[in-house]
Amino acid sequence: MVEAVQGAGVVVTGAGGGIGAALARRFAAEGARVVVNDLDAAKAKAVAAEIGGLAVPGDASSIVSAARDALDGTVDVYCANAGVAFGGEEPGQPLDERVWAASWDVNVMAHVRAANELLPGWLERGSGRFVSTVSAAGLLTMIGAAPYAVTKHGAYAFAEYLSLTYRHRGIKVHAICPQGVRTDMLDATGSAGDLVLKPTAIAPEDVADALFKGMAEDRFLILPHPEVAAYYQARAGEPDRWLSNMNHLQQKWEAAR
Repeated sequence: MVEAVQGAGVVVTGAGGGIGAALARRFAAEGARVVVNDLDAAKAKAVAAEIGGLAVPGDASSIVSAARDALDGTVDVYCANAGVAFGGEEPGQPLDERVWAASWDVNVMAHVRAANELLPGWLERGSGRFVSTVSAAGLLTMIGAAPYAVTKHGAYAFAEYLSLTYRHRGIKVHAICPQGVRTDMLDATGSAGDLVLKPTAIAPEDVADALFKGMAEDRFLILPHPEVAAYYQARAGEPDRWLSNMNHLQQKWEAAR
C-alpha cells in the first residue's frame, strides 16, 4: 500500500475503460477519492458509480478546474492517461495532418495544460504527483503508427522534464510505459498490433499493479513489461542494429498484409 494515497484526491483521465478504469479502481481500493474523467459521459459515470468516485466527463485538456471543485479544492494525484491512436497508415502514403494535430493535442498538450494548472498549487505546498501513461512506443517506437509513436515520445520527454525540474520541490512524477495492453485501443491497432503487441499483451490491472509498485519504490520509469528495459538499452547502445531489427518487423508486417 502507498500510504500517501489514503484519502488523496486523485484524477484519472480517459478512465471510462482500459488502463484508466483499472487505475481508478485501484486508487479507490487504496482509499483515494477518485475523479473519473472520460469523453464518454456514460462510461465515466458507470466507473464512478462502481468505485464510489466522482464523474467529471469532458475533454481531458480542460477538466482540472472541475475536478478540483469535485474534490473540494485539492488534487493530490493527476493521472494523465487519456490518449489517442489512429490506425490505417499505409507505407508510402502521406500522413493526415489532422491525425498529427489530434495526436499532439491529446497525447502531449493535455499533459502540458494539466501541469500548468496543477504546478502552482503543488509547488506552494511542496507536494503533488503526476502520472503519465506513455507507452513503450514513447521509449522505442511502433510500426504503422507514426503520430502515436512520435507524440508518445513527446509525452515521455515532458514527464522527464517535470521530474528533473521539480523533484527537489516535492513533485513526484511517474511515466508508465507498457507494450500491449488488452484494451479497445489495442484492438484498434489492427494488423501491426496483432504482430507486435498482442502476443505479450497484459491486462489493464497489471498496469495498475506496476504503477503502485513503482510508487512504493519511488521510481520514475514504470515498465509493466520488464523486457522493455532491455529493448531500451539495445536501442541506445546499438541504434543501427536496433533499427535494422525494427525494419525486419516492418517488412514482415508489409508482407503479411
